[in-house]
Amino acid sequence: MSGERSAERPGSPGPASGDRGDSKGQDSKEDSRQELAMCLGINEVKSRAVVKYSAAPPPATYALLQEKTDLKLPPANWLRESTQLGPAGTTVLGSSSKSKPFSSFGMAYDFIDSIGDDVDVVSDSENIKKLLKIPYSKSHVSMAVHRVGRTLLLDELDIQELFMRSSQTGDWTWLKEFYQRLVDQKWQRKKKSKEQWYQRAILSKFLYYSINGDGAAEPVSNDLDEASRSGEEEPGAGELGPSWPATFASPASEPEDPEADKEDSVPLEFALGHVDSSLKEQNLPTLFNEGENSQGLRNDFVRNILWTFEDIHMLVGSNMPIFGGGRYPAVSLRLRDNNKPINVLTGIDYWLDNLMCNVPELVMCFHVNGIVQKYEMIKTEDIPDLENSNFSTRVVKDIAQNILSFLKSNCTKEGHTYWLFKASGSDIVKLYDLTTLCEEAAEEKCQNPFTLPVAVLLYKVASNMMMKKNQNRKHYGTIRTLLLNCVKLLDHDRHPQIIASANYMLSELFQLDEPVEGGEEALRGGGSEDSYSEEEDEEEEELPEDSDENGSYSTSSDPPDDSKAVAIIRSVGELSVPEKYKSTHQIRPSYVFPVSPDKEERCRHVLSYVLKGLKAVDSSIKKESDLPAADPNTPIPLKYEEGSQSAGPSTVEKDMALFLDRAPSREDFKHPTRSGMIPGSWQHRMKLQLFLKASRAYYVLSDAATNLLKYGRALRYIKLALQCHDAYCAVSPGLHPEVLLFHSQCLALCGDIQLMLAQNASNRAAYLEEYSYQTREDQEILHCLHRESSCQAFNLATDLATDPEYQLTVSCKCYEAAHELLTSGDLKEQSPEQLAQVLKRLGNIRNEMGVFYMNQAAAVQTENTVTRAVSAAEQELWKKSFSCFEKGMKDFEAIGDATNTALLLCNTGRLMRICAQAHCAVTSDLRRGEFSPEEALYYNKAIDYYLRAMKSLVRRESHAVVWDSVNWELSTTYFTLATLQQDYAPLSRKAQEQIEREVTEAMVKSLKYCDLHTESARQPLYQYRAATIHHRLASMYHSCFRNQVGDEHLRKQHRGLAELHYSKAVRLFHILKDAPCELLRTQLERVAFAEFQMAGQNSNTTKLKTLRGALEIMAETRHAFQLIHRELLEEQSQVDPPDRGTEGTGSPDPAASSGLNTQEVQRLVAVFEPSFSFLLLQLVKLTTATKRKPSGAHEEELVKTYKQLYSTLLRADKAAPLPGRVELILSLLGQLGPGTSGGDSEAS
Repeated sequence: MSGERSAERPGSPGPASGDRGDSKGQDSKEDSRQELAMCLGINEVKSRAVVKYSAAPPPATYALLQEKTDLKLPPANWLRESTQLGPAGTTVLGSSSKSKPFSSFGMAYDFIDSIGDDVDVVSDSENIKKLLKIPYSKSHVSMAVHRVGRTLLLDELDIQELFMRSSQTGDWTWLKEFYQRLVDQKWQRKKKSKEQWYQRAILSKFLYYSINGDGAAEPVSNDLDEASRSGEEEPGAGELGPSWPATFASPASEPEDPEADKEDSVPLEFALGHVDSSLKEQNLPTLFNEGENSQGLRNDFVRNILWTFEDIHMLVGSNMPIFGGGRYPAVSLRLRDNNKPINVLTGIDYWLDNLMCNVPELVMCFHVNGIVQKYEMIKTEDIPDLENSNFSTRVVKDIAQNILSFLKSNCTKEGHTYWLFKASGSDIVKLYDLTTLCEEAAEEKCQNPFTLPVAVLLYKVASNMMMKKNQNRKHYGTIRTLLLNCVKLLDHDRHPQIIASANYMLSELFQLDEPVEGGEEALRGGGSEDSYSEEEDEEEEELPEDSDENGSYSTSSDPPDDSKAVAIIRSVGELSVPEKYKSTHQIRPSYVFPVSPDKEERCRHVLSYVLKGLKAVDSSIKKESDLPAADPNTPIPLKYEEGSQSAGPSTVEKDMALFLDRAPSREDFKHPTRSGMIPGSWQHRMKLQLFLKASRAYYVLSDAATNLLKYGRALRYIKLALQCHDAYCAVSPGLHPEVLLFHSQCLALCGDIQLMLAQNASNRAAYLEEYSYQTREDQEILHCLHRESSCQAFNLATDLATDPEYQLTVSCKCYEAAHELLTSGDLKEQSPEQLAQVLKRLGNIRNEMGVFYMNQAAAVQTENTVTRAVSAAEQELWKKSFSCFEKGMKDFEAIGDATNTALLLCNTGRLMRICAQAHCAVTSDLRRGEFSPEEALYYNKAIDYYLRAMKSLVRRESHAVVWDSVNWELSTTYFTLATLQQDYAPLSRKAQEQIEREVTEAMVKSLKYCDLHTESARQPLYQYRAATIHHRLASMYHSCFRNQVGDEHLRKQHRGLAELHYSKAVRLFHILKDAPCELLRTQLERVAFAEFQMAGQNSNTTKLKTLRGALEIMAETRHAFQLIHRELLEEQSQVDPPDRGTEGTGSPDPAASSGLNTQEVQRLVAVFEPSFSFLLLQLVKLTTATKRKPSGAHEEELVKTYKQLYSTLLRADKAAPLPGRVELILSLLGQLGPGTSGGDSEAS
């Protein structure tokens, strides 16, 4: 807290006088925060005091009364209000004439930052003194003890006054009976003696005389006064500067509750940022109209001091008047009867008062029968050595440490009221748990007046910890325990606001969208609701019952009432033994926050707290709702009927406008809401927060279900999230940007789910089952939502439909609504990342819809096999598909996504190819007609889109997969265009030469995009296509060569090109090894090409050379026939498996599974056999018909072989099974051998 002051004794010239509003200038003058020890011979204690707040003016110089002044006579200013004396003027120093059992709570409320962690004890200074004097005093002690975190709150519990009240109210009768039965059987109220009243009166008159309020008193000399003032102006006395009136809470204008002004300006930082909320209505007066001021809940002390005594940190309240004068600018003033010596109790009293207030000197005024005799000044450090008042400061320190350890070890349950009691004249101190005794009482409901203040304090400490932004999650366990205990203590019907707020804070502890660290340990740790930590119990159990370390257990010789006590101190003398009651508990207890790593479990925790909060709010709304009473046992139907689908996507366009029209007008909030809430009330603000929290929890649940592919469950959760948002809109006067941002996330997720449902239509039955299921908690939350809204606004978006087109349309509209939210108003510049994500999703859904319509068009085209005319429905589908692709491209271009832009351009190219296929001409006999100009137009458009896609990607490295895909489609389109032009040449419109030129150009371009070198899954496909292109080009040039007449140069060119492409085609088909038919066909065409050349040759030698070349080609077909033979055998083994059981039915070879076209093989064999026979016959004729005889045995052997082969072919059975014929051909080709083609003879 800013402006804290500290000063220590001895050494500082005055008290630690400051207030909560000290200026920074004063702070800069003070360097007295070092710890100074009071040295008393061998005794040594450390004391340090920091004034946190002071309502007193700077110390005024006391008036030195003349000798023989009669204190029995009242001064003129007697009993008038005095800022110098405060309440002490009408009381015995610091102890109020009327007991205030809640004084510690008043201090705790004012200094909430210190409670729970920094401070060990909060109490009135009189209570602290009474505790530390227990071993020296025979008087009774009765105190209430409460625990909050590591802090203990001590308050006087005046049993006599309590029982006097109980006789009128009926409360505490159980305690009265218990007290009379077990503690004091002859109880009666003791009255104060006349002597006590007399002593109080003369003390009060003495103090009024001393503030120089009456002429009968003579002031101290001017010299002393000047010395005092000069002392105040010394630099060392900077802490005595003008610090009154206090700026934090001036006593003159203090409101009924200082928290009201203080917390008004504190935002609820732990709440969601969009809610304009403060703690104005969550402070003490508005939460509890229980007459708290009369109960002493206000902090009425003149000063509040943070006193550190050794290692004990205490926040104490003191009313002791402090004066100026003497050797120091601050002294305490005491009145003593000269005939009565100072005893130990009085000495300890004076010493502790001065230590707490950091007063360095005591001024004692002695009187006899009210007549002033003399003054004596005593230093604070000398008080323990006064005659008749000797005591050891170290013993007092040991007493303090033992009592604190005893209380901390045994007062372990937050929210419980403990009673520390010592009867008059007794040496036994007992600690009772009044909360447990109250629960055991026979009455139905016993009232504990401490319950309410304790609950409020627990709430305030938790709230304060939540608001500290620098807190980390290690405090969440503490906050949770505080709030659970707070809720447990309160009556839900009487305090709905704090119940609702506490449950909301509990829900805020669970981080919904972040990963959990150390979840396993947290789950194991649990976290008790009312106990400090489980480790304490374990450690206590290890101690034996008769252990000296533990004074908490009874023995068999104990009196019977010990069974009711939580703990007992056998003898007050034990408190003087150093570390006798050394604490066996953790000084800083560790609450474990039980966080599960499972998102769904965390969300369920959140929703359970939200539901409790909503119930608390609803219970506080007085006006009955006009809605019929909802039965939480009756589930609210989630609509998934087919009616929404029957309307079709066209209806969706209109209905989806509801998505954006959810911002209510201000006029709606001039009147109570549907449930009767008044706008601006705490119920209104709390419901806003709870609705939004529930919406976030359901969003996270939906997201988690989506990741698990549970799309039915995901749709149910996102429906609930949007229903919560709908209820939020119904009660909110406006939508904060953060709420709109979250709403756009919900719509985007809803779009994702609908898209997934459309893509996984086969699992609809499972999704419907998930969607229809509802937990009781969800039903109850839904009923709470229905108190404010019908929650129908997003039904269309969250229905489970059967029509994929409807689901895709809904998904697209969800994304469009999210996009419109993000590009309007305050969100335009706030969330560029989310906008990019939504645009990406929008582009994706438009691509999906474009593909959907494109596939539908292709299906229509396939079904239309009769007329082959383009229908209007087909054209409409093309338009829809093209429109979706075009919009999707714009979305991806807006975010610079080149890869997805290329994909959409690629899909548009595919659409153009489907359009081209639809425009193919059909003759009257339903045969394919010539290649039409419309086909050419659409194929060229497709090529343009593919080229644009390549340009968008720039290079393959940008995205190899997409690049390869576009490259393949482009090559395919060129190939298809060339093939159709070649096979269905538009000769009615174009010349043969032009067609050949265009085909060649398209084939070459297709070949250009065949990536033969990159190893990929498509490499064999590229190789096959390249081989096919070369084969087709070779066939085309072969045809040109046959049909060309006249121009020998052109014929020669065509012959060379045909031979070139044939050789390339054969090489590529040979590499493939899975295209034997294509390889064989190409080789046979080469043989035919050679035969055609031979027919035009005149020389027998040239013819013989050509024939031998053709025979070499025939010999090369052996490879193709081997592949064909193997596949035929494998197919035969699958059709007729051997008798080897299941072994022969194993998975077939991949080559066999591909399937061999046996009809094609038969046709090729039918071509091969006569061609082979013709070659052999011609070779025999030419070899034997030449003028010269065969030039050797080798040539004769060749002729003999040719004749033998020819004879075998002639006798072959043409009706034999195909495998046998192929086997025969392989045998014949094998006999040709390396030299049988006649290559050697040519050299001769």
